[in-house]
Amino acid sequence: MESQIAEHTAQLPQVGEPRNPGMELDLDWALGVEANTSAIERRCATLPGRRSVKKDYQAAWLLKAITLIDLTTLSGDDTAGRVRRLCAKARQPVRADLLKALDMGPITTGAVCVYHDMIETAVSALDGSGIPVAAVSTGFPGGLSPFHLRLAEIEESVKAGAKEIDIVISRRHVLSGNWQALYDEMKAFREACGDAHVKAILATGELGTLRNVARASLICMMAGADFIKTSTGKESVNATLPVSLVMIRAIRDYHERTGYRVGYKPAGGISKAKDALVYLSLMKDELGDRWLQPDLFRFGASSLLGDIERQLEHHVTGAYSAGYRHALA
Repeated sequence: MESQIAEHTAQLPQVGEPRNPGMELDLDWALGVEANTSAIERRCATLPGRRSVKKDYQAAWLLKAITLIDLTTLSGDDTAGRVRRLCAKARQPVRADLLKALDMGPITTGAVCVYHDMIETAVSALDGSGIPVAAVSTGFPGGLSPFHLRLAEIEESVKAGAKEIDIVISRRHVLSGNWQALYDEMKAFREACGDAHVKAILATGELGTLRNVARASLICMMAGADFIKTSTGKESVNATLPVSLVMIRAIRDYHERTGYRVGYKPAGGISKAKDALVYLSLMKDELGDRWLQPDLFRFGASSLLGDIERQLEHHVTGAYSAGYRHALA
């Protein structure tokens, strides 16, 4: 089993890749992008039935999925105790007896994602683990606070120890077609992050069309985004396969044109192990194995880990366990 998992430990984004430096805004390229909605939906509808893994192979893919999770808590009632428990789960996401039965060494999640106020707690709890702390920023989830405060929030989160910053774009720039404003905003966010890596949350459920999603994806990458991310998890519609396909193909186009690899993070609504397998197969089909590593792919999730652990226990014992046996925090 161990030989089927290429990476066991968390990585910072792009540690094995040159960081995307961005490029000059190319509106001819961005505005030339279209999205054939019916074709995209047909492609996505067939994916779950066309790609299926079973038995040991499924267990190996699920273990891989764990290493790609940004284990997240973004609730108004977050406490230091909850964050410390979540960090303990990130350090050991699967019970030791299950890993032993699967002939696996230690693994960790890809990162822990929290609000700014919980960064120092998370950094302390993860000390020595190699697991980075990601912080949501720029007036998350609405992104409607004053611009200078959004920049200051990024800077404070980096100062507090966050190695990854998940920013939210201003959706109005996309909906009004003000692509220069979106580019300038994203570029300023990237600069404020310094050495910390930036994930651009598009809030795709609020962008109206798949064409807008494709164009916003390209603009954010042109402005230097290290990752593009679907959602805050707070919208009425979060990560979907059609949106993912559009964003993944934008990443592929950007890589083909510039030579730089940008990461992808679907977030919100991915709570079942079977859903994680579908997303992994989509990434493998569209971008290849290189994008199945923590530096280029993450799941934004919390309950997903619990369901994966239940599926792994079923693989080992033949019986499903109660959810409380795999508590997160």
